[in-house]
Amino acid sequence: MKNNCITCAFKSKSAETLDEDHLNHLSCNNAMVKFRKGNPIFTQGTFSTNVVYLRSGLAKIHITGPYHEQIVRIVKAPRYLGLPTTIGDKINQYSVTAISDVEVCFIDITAFRHLLKETEHFAFEIILDLCKDELESIRRCSNRTQKQTRGNIADVILEFADHIYESDTFNLPVSQADIGNLVDTSRESVSRILTEFHKDGILDMKGKKIEIINKKSLQLISQNG
Repeated sequence: MKNNCITCAFKSKSAETLDEDHLNHLSCNNAMVKFRKGNPIFTQGTFSTNVVYLRSGLAKIHITGPYHEQIVRIVKAPRYLGLPTTIGDKINQYSVTAISDVEVCFIDITAFRHLLKETEHFAFEIILDLCKDELESIRRCSNRTQKQTRGNIADVILEFADHIYESDTFNLPVSQADIGNLVDTSRESVSRILTEFHKDGILDMKGKKIEIINKKSLQLISQNG
């Protein structure tokens, strides 16, 4: 499905810097595809021929290592996916899977490179996004290895509330096993700690629905690790 980038309500900050001619060029060189929850958007080890832009929905970034598969991050649209791989390596170094129904734009890499060369502000915004992602990856790696499990799970809950849903009441989009994978612990540990948060009056839990009752306490657990 072709996407009109001029009228698109899900433009990236980089695309917002483009004039009408460049947006038309982008429109002519991309296709919008819908994926259902659980479907792979792209897979580790495959050849990358397009820039991938997550237009709407949620996805998880995961990588298969020497021993097991690791969830690296949960991401929210709108954002580009896999730029370092597409531009720098040509082979996908990780997989991305939809964890909600999503819409994705596949942009021709040649057209994307043309925009990087032709438009200074577009290129600057792309570089800025890449820098922010690298700093965030470093922060997450440090937290994961230095914090205790309670602190890491508090981080995940706060991430959902503050950055994914922008609400203190939400439905968990992933399983407790996935949360355990994300913070390097077992599903049983995640279940136990979430139950402790519930008993301590920090969270109210009904199935996958979570409501943060005492956010200050959750933030202190996150800060103290």
